Amino acid sequence: MLELRNVNAFYGKIHILHDLNLRVESGEIITLIGANGAGKSTTLMSICGIVPPRTGQILFQGQAIEQLAPNKIVALGMSQVPEGRHIFPRLTVAENLELGAFLRQDKKKIRQDLDQCYALFPILAERRQQPGGNLSGGEQQMLAICRALMARPQLLLLDEPSMGLAPLITKQIFAIIRKINQENGTTILLVEQNAKLALQTADRGYVLENGRIILHDQADNLLKNQDIQKAYLGI
Repeated sequence: MLELRNVNAFYGKIHILHDLNLRVESGEIITLIGANGAGKSTTLMSICGIVPPRTGQILFQGQAIEQLAPNKIVALGMSQVPEGRHIFPRLTVAENLELGAFLRQDKKKIRQDLDQCYALFPILAERRQQPGGNLSGGEQQMLAICRALMARPQLLLLDEPSMGLAPLITKQIFAIIRKINQENGTTILLVEQNAKLALQTADRGYVLENGRIILHDQADNLLKNQDIQKAYLGI
């Protein structure tokens, strides 16, 4: 579904991603782990067209997208839940969700997807007329995920979904992530600071260090890898 080939990305003159190669197959949950500043969020930003790669190629379902504008990439079937949520705090929960479907015209299916979001996170249904800024951090994360789902993505990019959340809420969020993958068939690329939780959730994982992929394996194998345990799992 997604392939990065020798992607190099920069912030100004600062070289962030170095010849990055990554592949995501349809139906998988793939996680990208690494320390702060490793380039994880930049990888997602490059995929979404916000930080276009200077060199290299990004293929989404066989189509080169590295030169496309972000809205064109969304229209192809990709959505991102950004780090820090970035909901619209003055808009209601319902209005935030409706904005997630701004490229769609199928009103009946939009209504169905809205109902599905409320079924996934009943608290959002209870608070649908409240401003998004009045929600707790966990509820805002739920809203950000559902807003992305309203675009009906085939590929969902998640950037640090557990950031700032209590362990119980994090557990609930990750249970929903697995449910979205298993029941909706949505492919997921997950960037997550909690490496243990990410690897327990994912099928495969990539380890990013200083903008370079240094290791790639099945998630179960990475969990057992002593170097990974020492560097990222606190074991």
